[in-house]
Amino acid sequence: MKELIGIAEQVAAKLIARKQTIAVAESSGGGLISASLLAVPGASAYFLGGAVVYTRDARRVLMDISDEGMKGFRSSSEPYAKLLAEQMRSRFNSDWGLSETGAAGPTGNRYGDAAGHSCMAVAGPVSEVMTLETGSGDRFANMQMFAATALRLLLRKLSE
Repeated sequence: MKELIGIAEQVAAKLIARKQTIAVAESSGGGLISASLLAVPGASAYFLGGAVVYTRDARRVLMDISDEGMKGFRSSSEPYAKLLAEQMRSRFNSDWGLSETGAAGPTGNRYGDAAGHSCMAVAGPVSEVMTLETGSGDRFANMQMFAATALRLLLRKLSE
């Protein structure tokens, strides 16, 4: 968790300096992204909210994305990660939206993605989507790697 908080401190400093805000949607990260951002003192200045969107029901209730709205999308994909980040940004009227969706392990998901597969997206003044493949079935290590990679992606976008 120390590594995650270290990255989150850098993110927080940039968001505070810019007077910008963020909202987070995560799946296989299990809340580690939000927890890291909230562990930094002064988080209320930039963190507007977060959701662990782990199931279809969570997607419908927390994100207001219906099954019909998922036509053409599948979980654990770059287009879905982009949709989640954009949805969080819109719903919270934040400057930035950050999302992560994947398969932490120890096995892959029902879509054929191997354990260690994660897609993440940043939506904001600049946006990016990426896929990470750790090649590992270690669930907790993957969760930490997913969170660290998503935070680093956000940090990189904040530095542009």
